[in-house]
Order: sequence, then C-alpha cells, then structure tokens
Amino acid sequence: MTPAKARTAAPRKIAEAASSTKQIAAFLAKYAPEVASDAKASRARMQKRVQGGFEFVYDNYNALVFGYGPTERPSEAVLSLAVMPQWVTLCFLKGAKLPDPKKLLRGGGNIVRNIRLQSPADLDEADVSNFISLALAAATPAYPPQGGQQTTVIRSISAKQRPRRPSEPRVRRSK
Repeated sequence: MTPAKARTAAPRKIAEAASSTKQIAAFLAKYAPEVASDAKASRARMQKRVQGGFEFVYDNYNALVFGYGPTERPSEAVLSLAVMPQWVTLCFLKGAKLPDPKKLLRGGGNIVRNIRLQSPADLDEADVSNFISLALAAATPAYPPQGGQQTTVIRSISAKQRPRRPSEPRVRRSK
C-alpha cells in the first residue's frame, strides 16, 4: 500500500462510522423513548460482550435488527437484537441446538430461539449470559481470538415499515 492510500483509508473509516452512527440514531428515533433507550443500552452491552466480528444492521419491515457474526457474511451470524415497537428481543440464530433445561428460550421452530428482554440488565443475568457464551463458542467460523473492535455494517433499510411506536388504544364513542 502506498503512503497516499494509507492516509486516505483512515479518514474514510471514521466518516463511515460517523455516518452509520447517525443512521442508527435516526432508526432508533422512530421508537418510543423508553424502547429506544432499552435498545441503545442493550446494543451497548452486546457490543462489549461480542468482541470483534461484525454487527449487521437491518431496518426491516417488522423491526430494527442488530445481528452479530464473526465474519462479514450475515449467514454466519449467531445472535441478534430485534427492536420491536414495545420491547427488545435477544435472538439466538442457532438456538434450537442450545441446551435449555429451564425452558427459558422461546420459539418452536427448527433453528431460532429468543428471549424477550424486560430490561438491558437481563443480558447480564447468569442464564442469559450463559446462552450468549454458548452461542458465541459455537460460531463457525470462530470469532477472532484476540477480539477487537466490531465493524458495523448497515445492510438494508426497508422503504415500507410497520409503525415503530405502539398505536394508542381507540376511544369508543357512544352512539
């Protein structure tokens, strides 16, 4: 790499990170303040917990999703946070293979299991933390042994989306 290319690569990465930070803030601004706050805190905890690898961001039709995988291939992701209008869900993308003697994981499909978070602190709870460790250890390919900083990639933004805030209950009018 020539010195000129080395000088231009670093500012571009900083600009991309700033751009993705602004985009993610705009995605979260669509939610009610308490849900957005839980999502931000949950994401921060996951970023500390999942060292290295990639964070994939999808602002989909149903939810805002932060996926976590060891490589740039989304199909190799093992965990995700799904921000719904009223809560945040931690998804184990190969959760059906995780041992769950206490039956804490929700879902009945062949692959994915999830836990609806009551608060971001649930991510530090012993059982949830154990599930996260097991999911990360089972990642193939494995996460980089030295950890490091994650790379955030905004993968898609759906043009059409369900409302991000729960609708207000309708007031019945007497006839």
